[in-house]
Amino acid sequence: MQRREVEFPSENPADKIRADLYFPDEGAGPWPVVVMGGGWCYVKELIMPEYAEYFVREGMAALIFDYRCSGASDGEPRQHLNPWMQIADYRSAIDAVSYLDMFKGIVDPARIGVWGISYSGGHSLIVGAIDPRVRCIVSQIPIIDGWYNSMRAHGSVGFRELTALINEERRSRYLSGQHGTIPHSGDPKTEVVTWPHPETKPIFMEIKRKTAPRHEHYSTIQSTELVWTYNVRPFLPRILDTPTLMIVAEGDDLTMWEQEVPAFGDIATTKKKLFVQRSSTHMSMYSNLSHLAVAAKEAADWYREWLVEPH
Repeated sequence: MQRREVEFPSENPADKIRADLYFPDEGAGPWPVVVMGGGWCYVKELIMPEYAEYFVREGMAALIFDYRCSGASDGEPRQHLNPWMQIADYRSAIDAVSYLDMFKGIVDPARIGVWGISYSGGHSLIVGAIDPRVRCIVSQIPIIDGWYNSMRAHGSVGFRELTALINEERRSRYLSGQHGTIPHSGDPKTEVVTWPHPETKPIFMEIKRKTAPRHEHYSTIQSTELVWTYNVRPFLPRILDTPTLMIVAEGDDLTMWEQEVPAFGDIATTKKKLFVQRSSTHMSMYSNLSHLAVAAKEAADWYREWLVEPH
């Protein structure tokens, strides 16, 4: 597949979003395009090109972008993960492929899909609900209710410690104007982190070493507070006629499959599919290429049905 580096503005014209556009190296466009945004502390080189390769094989383009304040994109403070800004960046990426001359003849603005994983698995559902240009949705291991997810992941005692840290940082940030930071993940027995799952950090750091050197394994503390304002459920009844695939890892206790499966029932469209990936985990969809291949093929088949083949 071919790769082209592109950039475009988001809400603030001074802040450029930087992205990679992948498309087939044979044949002629315009191709359907899948807009892909990453999860917590992702950069565009972190595992998403491996998923994009499956989409390109099926005759699609894929646009993978860095959110503002992360990776190659502009924006301050660095590593500030505001979900509503990230959703705005998704829509700006859709603006770009719809309206900018650089994409003409390569992508078809009438055939746009969205894809998200983990945190962005929720974003893809919200974007699909509010943006009529989206023709197809894939949501993989999504966060549904950020407050519940955080509380359940940390447990009672850990959640007390996280709450105390957030409350103290809010005071100091108000007085100093400076953001504090918190590790993405780590061992909750030794430090307060956003996601207290010890298996996460080694996998992310290995990906950073191999393919994603811009990945930084921390965020602002306010980013963690903003997770608690995040809930996908109110948007699901608005997905009335957009084909939607949700991919869930069996027993997922990082983004909580007991939230994901009921949320799938709230998606209004009848053009929907729930795929429960057996014998996998949340993190094996990053670290185990055979597990990644199952999820990627399921998504590619869904896009082929609803974006590539005529209806």
